[in-house]
Amino acid sequence: MRVAVIAALLAFGPGAVARAADPAAPPLPTLKRAAVVSADIVRIGDLIDGAGPAAGIAIFRAPDIGETGSVPAYQVLAAARAYGLERVDSQGTNEVAVTRAGRVLVAKDIEAAIARTLVARGGVADAHDLAVTLDREPSPLRLETAGDLRALYTYYNARSGRFDITFELTDEAAHRVSQRYSGYAVETLPVAVTLRPLARGEIVKAADVTIEHRSKAEFREGAPAATDVAGLAARRPVRAGQPLRASDLMRPEIVQRNETVTLVYEVPGIVLTVRGKAVEPGAEGDVISVINTQSNRTVQGTVAGPARVVVRSGAPRIVTSDAGLAPAPAP
Repeated sequence: MRVAVIAALLAFGPGAVARAADPAAPPLPTLKRAAVVSADIVRIGDLIDGAGPAAGIAIFRAPDIGETGSVPAYQVLAAARAYGLERVDSQGTNEVAVTRAGRVLVAKDIEAAIARTLVARGGVADAHDLAVTLDREPSPLRLETAGDLRALYTYYNARSGRFDITFELTDEAAHRVSQRYSGYAVETLPVAVTLRPLARGEIVKAADVTIEHRSKAEFREGAPAATDVAGLAARRPVRAGQPLRASDLMRPEIVQRNETVTLVYEVPGIVLTVRGKAVEPGAEGDVISVINTQSNRTVQGTVAGPARVVVRSGAPRIVTSDAGLAPAPAP
């Protein structure tokens, strides 16, 4: 039992042993497992709780802003002993993780900040609608925790997309410096882009397209199609990789040219059906020309379904047919 108690006390460190020997003794300084610092140097108090007067003594250089590094526990304890902290409870810690507060802005973060600045300036509705291209690849920016990019000067030509922006920021040495960026910011739209060629009349499936942001300038001669185009049909042949315009799509044609159709005459109280031949193709709801094959007359009717065209009239009309004539009460 005695051996087990000693082993447990050793596992919890010298602080536990000291308190067991003298419960009234003040707690020992304690080594931290992780620390976050905001300055470019690490002090004893950053790594050891209860360091007392030695807490403000600098012992190591901090990592770069936004970075994390590790310090072996024995190095921390050795540095503390040099300044009078002979006994520190290590809590079994082998190393201390030290993180420098702040954040690192890479190219995509800088581009996002430029887009937000241009939106705030006016003329652009949403930062997500801007595609920003810088004249040269920017170096990462390291900002303090409370720091951020603040625009000192902004130029933007919406027609050409050219921008020139100067930001003010706080650098690693807590100095306020300026950083200038230039390039192009082009307004874009979410559009459906084909992943494979489509033949005229072919039905578009969800797997046939992907949504991409394309420049508004590409659509000066026609509005883009809605992003949800599944179920529509290609009005003309479409190549792979082509952004779809509204004029490229149509409702699926359910009646084809020269197709034999059921021609339905609806007059008050009577419904008559007869065979017909479509003169032109049509989608549901389209008005197309159909030849009544019995009378050889061409009539205008509305496509009501596959191979079915309805002709409606306000006055009764008598149609004779020896094939398929079926008078019935109007529904």
